[in-house]
Amino acid sequence: MWKPRAVPRALSLLLLLLLHSVLALVSAKVTNSTTWNTLTGAPPLVIARGGFSGIFPDSSDLAYIFAVRTGLKNLIAWCDVQLTKDRQGICFPDIKLENATDINYAFPNRSQTYPVNGVPTTAYFAVDYTLEDLRSYVVLTQGDYSRTNLFDYNLFEILTVSDLVKRAAPPGLWLNIQHDLFYTKHNLSMKNYILSVSRTVNVSYISSPEAGFLRSIRTQINQRKTKLVFRFLKKNDVDPSTSLMYGSLLKNLTSIKAFASGILVPKEYIWPVHPTNLYLLSHTSLVSDAHKVGLEVFASDFQNDIPISFNYSYDPVAEYLNFIDNENFSVDGVLSDFPLTSSEAIDCFAHVGLNATKKVKTLVISKYGASGDYPPCTNLAYENSISDGADILDCPVQMSQDGIPFCLRSIDLIESTNVAQTIFSNRSKTIPIKSGSGIFAFDLAWEDIKNLTPSMFNPYSNYHLFRNQEYNKQGKFLRLTDFLNLIKGQTSLLGAVIIIENADYLAREKNLSVTDAVIDTLRKAGYDKQGAPNVMIQSTNSSVLLKFKEKTNYELVYRIDEIVGDAVDSAIRDIKRFAHSVILHKSSVYPLNDFFLTGSTKIVPKFKSSNISVYVETFSNEFVSSAWDFLSDSTVEINTFVQDAEIDGVITDFPKTANRYRRNKCLNLGENTPPYMKPVQVGGLFKQIAKYSLPPAVAPAPALTEDEVTEPPLPSVSKIAPSSPIAGTGPVAQPPRNAQTKVAVCFFMSTLSLLVASLLL
Repeated sequence: MWKPRAVPRALSLLLLLLLHSVLALVSAKVTNSTTWNTLTGAPPLVIARGGFSGIFPDSSDLAYIFAVRTGLKNLIAWCDVQLTKDRQGICFPDIKLENATDINYAFPNRSQTYPVNGVPTTAYFAVDYTLEDLRSYVVLTQGDYSRTNLFDYNLFEILTVSDLVKRAAPPGLWLNIQHDLFYTKHNLSMKNYILSVSRTVNVSYISSPEAGFLRSIRTQINQRKTKLVFRFLKKNDVDPSTSLMYGSLLKNLTSIKAFASGILVPKEYIWPVHPTNLYLLSHTSLVSDAHKVGLEVFASDFQNDIPISFNYSYDPVAEYLNFIDNENFSVDGVLSDFPLTSSEAIDCFAHVGLNATKKVKTLVISKYGASGDYPPCTNLAYENSISDGADILDCPVQMSQDGIPFCLRSIDLIESTNVAQTIFSNRSKTIPIKSGSGIFAFDLAWEDIKNLTPSMFNPYSNYHLFRNQEYNKQGKFLRLTDFLNLIKGQTSLLGAVIIIENADYLAREKNLSVTDAVIDTLRKAGYDKQGAPNVMIQSTNSSVLLKFKEKTNYELVYRIDEIVGDAVDSAIRDIKRFAHSVILHKSSVYPLNDFFLTGSTKIVPKFKSSNISVYVETFSNEFVSSAWDFLSDSTVEINTFVQDAEIDGVITDFPKTANRYRRNKCLNLGENTPPYMKPVQVGGLFKQIAKYSLPPAVAPAPALTEDEVTEPPLPSVSKIAPSSPIAGTGPVAQPPRNAQTKVAVCFFMSTLSLLVASLLL
């Protein structure tokens, strides 16, 4: 039988130093200057469920060490206690050992069937194995299949409670006893074990969903040192020790106060979420009711990597703040798989408004407005982007058939509207600048386009993650004139970025000059006069920017639209000839392999040393949009790009998150910066993967060359009346857009394709 060895002690020490720059021995200062609406008035606690179980195998030594080193100074480590055959207490998240270990490989065909809370259950149970059996042959694995399994081969051994305390030295310890009656039926006393271990380690909290267990130890535990907490499960579940449903027990909080000092409840007990539309319902009175009878309230089930209410815009910090920083109440603690996020929420973001002083100068540039919450490029997206604190609003300019410039994220109307469901569905065609068929802006008049229904942009729908569905099909599209007028009246904005693509095609094939239309519209709106809002012109085409350089004095932004690992000096000199700044993809700054950061390029400092500003795109809140290193937390990602890469601006479809980041209390503290507001150690997680489970190596991204930047001038267009027929339909050779070759794909959109497009709206 295969016999893995435990992680060597030397490696355990190494783990204290790697993975994250926050492992420096810096004590996090818990905010005490503000009065909290907790029971005691103290800041809420962070309880790390199984350590940092959102990344590492639950209850592994690395999970606990990482949680302690990256969390609040008073962080509490959570241990689900199971008992072995020889009466040893181990930390393991489930009564079924196969759910987070490889025991079914170590001991094949050794599962047993026992009643668990009256339900026959077939599994591998700790009661059938000694501690030596488990330590010698079984290793911990990631039990959540949506999380990375690349740490499963690090041979993390199962820990006892004493092991946890010795290896991670948590400031506080929380022992959860989930199945006392089960162990009693197997002649194992959880009560005796807890009383024994409490004499050798300091236990801060003991919780259980079995009221009978808490009553049995109440008089034998020093409650000045150890608090007892009754854990509520689902309201229709039954406490096996009382045969009462938890929903019934919830109605009599005074009776719980007789044997416990607090309650632990699923977060939906406090902020219910509608089961179908995923919007928050009104909060319950549970926290206030419990505080009135002297019970602390702890909320559970906080995870960064699951869909949460649309009210939070996929931002886990926003969710925590709703539980700890609202006008009515604050929970006394949160149980989290990602304790760094809850730590930053409590210490850095609580009691800080969106109008607090900015601590960093990084620009926040919208991506189609606040398109993470509203249909892109609509009045709703732009108006809310302003209220969310964006500095620069973006307008990707498209041209209508009658020569009207307007804002839309794509030249293909199918991608942002319901056009496939209208009388214009027969306008489908293929063009050489886009793969596949579409219904294009230049084939419809503005009067027709403005009456189309907008649709939400769902870039992560393949992960079954959808954006704010309440506002799908809401809002209206804006002409460039309307967009510019909107910006003029907003004192909080610094200006606008006008995005121009496909200019060569529109000029050659449609006799439409998008550059002239933009210049003319800006002039008529007064943006060429002193005191007007700042204007940035963005394009992937140097020919567009050169034309604007000849005719205007606007800031010019060159977007490098593919991932590059470097830029040769001649390319940078050429870019500097026509642009003031560049836009890079996130992976051009931090290369990825299997969603792990593998290192950093030198491209940002290289551009900045040439006095070219660097903006990076796209920062989204969905947890699948970023590397594992950023801990499924958009704030951690933004902080690393700002503090480590030192970029000049973030381009984001969730400007509220980026704006709030700039104002948090933990920035600019120098050596006193808490660990949860330091940038990640780039490549640190990747280094911790065992060599035999590393993903295949990825070739470095190519360097941007001068040939990929240089383009011929834009073609001229003849002056035509807006109602004149549009000439030219044939394919035309296109200059390279950065390093990306354009391929003409010619086939007509089928009825099935149109049907699929309509169903997605």
